[in-house]
Amino acid sequence: MIHSVTDIWRHPLKSHGREALDSVTMIAGQTMPGDRVWAVAHDASKADGSQWAPCANFTRGAKAPQLMAINAQLEDVTGQLTLSHPDRPDLSFDPDAAADLQRFLDWEKPLTPADRAASARIIRVPGRGMTDTDFPSVSLCNWDSHRAVEAAIGHDLSPKRWRGNIWFDLGAPWAENDLMGSQIQIGEVTFLIRERVTRCLATTANPETGVRDADTLKTLKETWGHQDFSVYAEVITGGDIRLGDSVKVL
Repeated sequence: MIHSVTDIWRHPLKSHGREALDSVTMIAGQTMPGDRVWAVAHDASKADGSQWAPCANFTRGAKAPQLMAINAQLEDVTGQLTLSHPDRPDLSFDPDAAADLQRFLDWEKPLTPADRAASARIIRVPGRGMTDTDFPSVSLCNWDSHRAVEAAIGHDLSPKRWRGNIWFDLGAPWAENDLMGSQIQIGEVTFLIRERVTRCLATTANPETGVRDADTLKTLKETWGHQDFSVYAEVITGGDIRLGDSVKVL
């Protein structure tokens, strides 16, 4: 069976929206262009933009489920980012512009719990996206595993819950978990599969409403004995990936 790319997603501002793409040009050793370029540091964070920092330093969907309902659109040339949410007016701003920070914080505040550390600033680390891994990673998702989770939980689930980058079928649920240390070619790009993605509470929230309505973590744990979905990969050989491109385990 020939497997192919069905979806490509990037998340310009970490935990604050996703954007569908038709194609992307990957660079060896780097995160997906436009993915997790920025992250929102809260007022208890030690992240200062000088280096990568763990996700606990940032405002994110695990603690603020309403963030899961954000959609994003990044203008690559200008760096202008537009965020939309069913309960908020659209916001267009420049994440790098200090003059725009307060507008963003005011827009986001109703979407975050009052008893959590408040968002304070937007940071970026030159040369890499703020993925959850300490290496620049791209997350690869297997549709067969998603369908297995849907069957176990008993109803449809939006794949947006998983916040993955590239989607395709591998022919069997959890086949990706057996590929640690293997290489996979997607379009022109060669990836090294490095880690399984252990999931958090963000996946329990509906990406259309921002309401927690599915116990994905309990389903994963009780059915398969883990809380993993998808894998983190490193770009070994860069190139283009387009919707419909072939996927081949090497």
